[in-house]
Amino acid sequence: MEIKKIKKMILTILAIILILFFGIGLYNANKLKNIHIQTTVNINADIQTIFDNVLYLKNFPKWSPFYEVDPTQKIEVKGNDGEVGAQFHWNGNNGKDLGYQEIKEIKPLEYIKMECDIQKPFKANPTFEYSFSNLGNMVKVTQDFDLKSGLVDSFFMWLFGAKKNMEKMNERGMELLKANSEK
Repeated sequence: MEIKKIKKMILTILAIILILFFGIGLYNANKLKNIHIQTTVNINADIQTIFDNVLYLKNFPKWSPFYEVDPTQKIEVKGNDGEVGAQFHWNGNNGKDLGYQEIKEIKPLEYIKMECDIQKPFKANPTFEYSFSNLGNMVKVTQDFDLKSGLVDSFFMWLFGAKKNMEKMNERGMELLKANSEK
């Protein structure tokens, strides 16, 4: 009898732990269904140079944190580079990373909006919005990143700490944009 009680107690404790884990996970995942990350950098260069580095997709590998991590990825610009509808396609990490980003809106020297269509390693459709403003002899560039996800995807993002990784990648991208623009 004693062994049965111990087994039942262990199973009850494990069940409670699992329920708590998934409860906490779903609570935190619900907060990750809409992710907004804003990154700002001040760049000591003229606004046209900085704007062109973002606008012309051929320049993206110069300041892309993803290209920095995987410089062997295959890239292709489709459409008229620097215009609404132009697309930057990538296929990297031996076929494990696949997608493209497309220019959706341009306000010369002020604003650029891009939407991504990521197929691998997971499906997602984040947007990147870039705002540019003069600050004396510097230019303030603000990147707004937005991602909407379902609860299941959000749960796995919580589980693997994906938001922190996104924040680090966006920050690195802005650092590289600054370094490339100030050359």
